[in-house]
Amino acid sequence: MVFYLPESIETAVPLEDMTPRQIVSELDKYVVGQADAKRSVAIALRNRMRRQKLSEELADEILPKNIIMIGPTGVGKTEIARRLARLTNSPFIKVEASRFTEVGYVGRDVESMIRDLVEISIDMVREEKVNEIAEKAEQNAEERLLDLLLPSLPPPRPDAAAPPAENGERQREQHQRTREKLRAQFREGKLDERQVEVDVREKSFPAFEIVSSQGIEEMDINIKDILPGLFGQRSKKRRMRVAEAMDYLIQEEEGKLVDMDQVTRMAVERAEQSGIIFIDEIDKIAGREHGHGPEVSREGVQRDVLPIVEGTTVNTRYGMVRTDHILFIAAGAFHVSKPSDLIPELQGRFPIRVELHSLNVEDFIRILKEPKSALVKQYTALLETEEIKLSFTDEALEEVAKYAALVNEQTENIGARRLHTIMEKLLDEISFEGPDLKKKNVRIDLAYVQKQLADIVKNQDLSRYIL
Repeated sequence: MVFYLPESIETAVPLEDMTPRQIVSELDKYVVGQADAKRSVAIALRNRMRRQKLSEELADEILPKNIIMIGPTGVGKTEIARRLARLTNSPFIKVEASRFTEVGYVGRDVESMIRDLVEISIDMVREEKVNEIAEKAEQNAEERLLDLLLPSLPPPRPDAAAPPAENGERQREQHQRTREKLRAQFREGKLDERQVEVDVREKSFPAFEIVSSQGIEEMDINIKDILPGLFGQRSKKRRMRVAEAMDYLIQEEEGKLVDMDQVTRMAVERAEQSGIIFIDEIDKIAGREHGHGPEVSREGVQRDVLPIVEGTTVNTRYGMVRTDHILFIAAGAFHVSKPSDLIPELQGRFPIRVELHSLNVEDFIRILKEPKSALVKQYTALLETEEIKLSFTDEALEEVAKYAALVNEQTENIGARRLHTIMEKLLDEISFEGPDLKKKNVRIDLAYVQKQLADIVKNQDLSRYIL
């Protein structure tokens, strides 16, 4: 199971004002081709925005139109769904349908995908709230750190002879001046190595694994939460560097300032209203078993997935979560089976079906050059960290694309992932010798590509060279 946390994507207009055409344009920056799939997810996203403008009563009746993407591996199915989630700042997880099994057999319960989605949503909302109060938390942590470096003046004892008022005032002024000097030194980094003693809270009890009728699920059970009166909040003193102490104190202040009850409410609502679940390898559970004995049937897994997709309520540690308005995007190669092999009830819950096409040489060339995170840009940036200026000629990139298409043709077709293996072999020598290279400007031309990848052409067993 793979989790993706959203990252910011620059858009020219606010998301709620983006048309489907503009959404497709944003996806084009990261995924090459597959116009039909992009069009479908753009419409699904736009319908979500339209639904938010309706009355609550009518909006509750409008369910998302789930999508099945049909196409070989490595053509962009997962990437389209992942980029869509990042564009909308939606909680997103990817799950493999083949990892779920019928209730009662060893394997993960299908409801775990909803629990995991809520966890992702909690992390997202908490991070947003932390960013809002980051400045206040840092200020509070700095004051606490200065208290450790320079303790406050003790209050005057009642039995002692009271000093003259002017002496007390002078002491306070001197103390304040010293505190401000320490503040300036701390901000300049001059105190980072000094040791201070910090009260560190002991960690809570570890998580337990619970075996229930719904399968094996990992649940965090904190005994201090269950019996708050039995266990006091224990802490111990620990010596650490000022820089480490500041990081710890900031985390503590963030914990105090963030209202976790509000975070939980917002996160559950966000998961319910804008969550996206990508179910990969759905073709692996398509079809029906005709064998005998206590084996797990593919149809049984489909029937367990069905209520989650069609809308149910799942119990999580943060409360009940409805799945009615979560967008499900399923994907599969469907080499052996076909979408019509799914049980009718599940087919009906995925009304939109789009086919993604295999990639050709022209697509590979575009993938190498055009996306914001194109492979050529990635490798160039990596080697620039060691002051190596890497440049590719157009002929070289065309040759790399041809090799990728050739290997996909003669061995297993793994789509764009083949470019990673080809590029690794091409730049193997430069990556290894990089730190010791005297010539820091390296030009990758057609001759260099043919020399590095010559073994692929000479040997018929291509898998010996490219996995």
